[in-house]
Amino acid sequence: MNMEVRGIAAAQGWPAPGCRCASCNRLRASGERYEPFGVVVDGVPLADLPRTDVPGGFEVRVGGGGRALVASGRGARPEPPAGVEYEAVLLDLAGSPEHLGYLRHIGAVTPDTEVFAVHVDHRLSSPSELERRLAFWDRPQDGPFRTLLLGGSRSGKSAEAELRLAACSDVLYVATGPVREDDPEWTERVAAHRLRRPAWWRTVETTDLAGVLGSATGPVLVDGIGTWLMAAMDEADAWEEPLRAGPLLDDLVAAWRGTRARVVAVSDEVGLSLVPTTASGRAFRDMLGQVNQRLAAESEEAALVVAGRVMELP
Repeated sequence: MNMEVRGIAAAQGWPAPGCRCASCNRLRASGERYEPFGVVVDGVPLADLPRTDVPGGFEVRVGGGGRALVASGRGARPEPPAGVEYEAVLLDLAGSPEHLGYLRHIGAVTPDTEVFAVHVDHRLSSPSELERRLAFWDRPQDGPFRTLLLGGSRSGKSAEAELRLAACSDVLYVATGPVREDDPEWTERVAAHRLRRPAWWRTVETTDLAGVLGSATGPVLVDGIGTWLMAAMDEADAWEEPLRAGPLLDDLVAAWRGTRARVVAVSDEVGLSLVPTTASGRAFRDMLGQVNQRLAAESEEAALVVAGRVMELP
């Protein structure tokens, strides 16, 4: 199947006429424009090919039995028939990257399937942001590959971690935070995180990160290192003598270095905040800073997330 994509944008194009958003203005300033979605398959326009409607889109067939799954428009998530494998899929990855993960999960998209982002528009900040995301979504799902994401409170680091693994077929989400059934605000936060994650992701609540990293082989998301450290300091009774937690930190770093997983871990960047007023608070800050440095030194990627924007660290 020879697929020539002649336009990738949503129906109005990108930038959209009359739109004053930052994304569209960036493109106008640079003189760039992306035309509305258009594809030619084996020399035949997509609209002229036989098609079968499916919920959220349609599939087309070409000579030789090749099949492609196409999202019908912006926000659409095409649902294939059971047991079908596609040579190509054309999806709204700007709005629903997790749908690619779902299609991989059910076997409709295989390692040989060509994946195209279409119906693109100003939901993305720029074409370079699309390229950045596609690089994550095209990456092999197996490891070893380690990514450490740092950021302050409400910086967007957890959302960035989920975005990087959104197109994976099976993700193990490791929640290291304690269960606080007597704290409604914390319960609400946990529920919001769960709703944001794809339903087919597996979740485990544990502080045994070394054990998880030692046994996992596929994609793993750890959220986060700070709550793990709190539990480690409790376990080692290290709030007054932080060095007691040293062996647990060494075990984590060794497991991180030796893992076979593709792991993305979220951690708090505490060095930019106010100096804690208590000795235990300062001990936690100092220990977390050490953990972040040691994990970053053993990571293929590290990035800082500020106000939802990502700065890759060399």
